[in-house]
Amino acid sequence: MNKFTRPVKKHTGFVFGLLLVLCTQSHAQPITKRPWYLGFGAPAYMEVWIETADVVDIRERVFKRAGAGIVSVNTPADNKGKPAGWPENPGSGSGRHVTGADLPRLIYVRWQSLAEPQTYEAYIVIPESAREIMHKPEKAYCRLDGKWITDYRDRVTIGLAPGGIAKVWLRGPCLKPVEITRVEGTINPKGPYDGKSGGKHRPLKDASKTYIEKYGIPFGSW
Repeated sequence: MNKFTRPVKKHTGFVFGLLLVLCTQSHAQPITKRPWYLGFGAPAYMEVWIETADVVDIRERVFKRAGAGIVSVNTPADNKGKPAGWPENPGSGSGRHVTGADLPRLIYVRWQSLAEPQTYEAYIVIPESAREIMHKPEKAYCRLDGKWITDYRDRVTIGLAPGGIAKVWLRGPCLKPVEITRVEGTINPKGPYDGKSGGKHRPLKDASKTYIEKYGIPFGSW
């Protein structure tokens, strides 16, 4: 199934849950004492380019372009990927730490859904219940190094799918993800790059183009 990985550079897989980072003593620190991670992924072959992801924290401070660029997406050859639906165990996604920010109140994302192609934007309100989860420490067993630690769900993972769908999970390196919200974005009337590209979106990879031409886009499965 599709899997999210880490940071903002090209990844070959959605990598939900397969690539865990080493669990260290830093996870014993409260979430407010260190930056939290913002990551993005997309279903197999449904490639996405993030034009900007802006964060507003609970102090009403704005962090422009806290995320941007290509997201984690699986594009295997021979049409072997499965884009319909979301995986049970989403990973962190490609992204970065939002250094200097308090916990998130709102995340604005503008992205190109290359499979369609279409340009969307979404305002994702992070509920107080989600911030309570981020604050809460939990005992966790890290399979990678075989240790029990105190872990936090300090990673906000956003899955972006055709039709303007944005789904959000919280997870920790050694904790299972918790779904917190699902948002249906709207079409950005200016088009890609705020209307500065003459309506041209970024191109799809050959493997993605081949799959979509043969099987189409599974709208309604996300």
